[in-house]
Amino acid sequence: MKSNVGGIDKILRIVVGIALIAATALGMIGAWGWIGVVPLATGLFGVCPAYSLLGVNTCGVRKTS
Repeated sequence: MKSNVGGIDKILRIVVGIALIAATALGMIGAWGWIGVVPLATGLFGVCPAYSLLGVNTCGVRKTS
């Protein structure tokens, strides 16, 4: 699969994913916080299935000469 998550988007996904998982593990929020696995995985792998379905791409445009 082609990467469709780039730069700031990737960093934000990883940070939000870790924050949700940590808050759940510490008992600060309910079990729904485990949904943080989704943004964490998409940030680490650089591919978002929802972006593919919607035709969104936040990766920088690569120019070919």
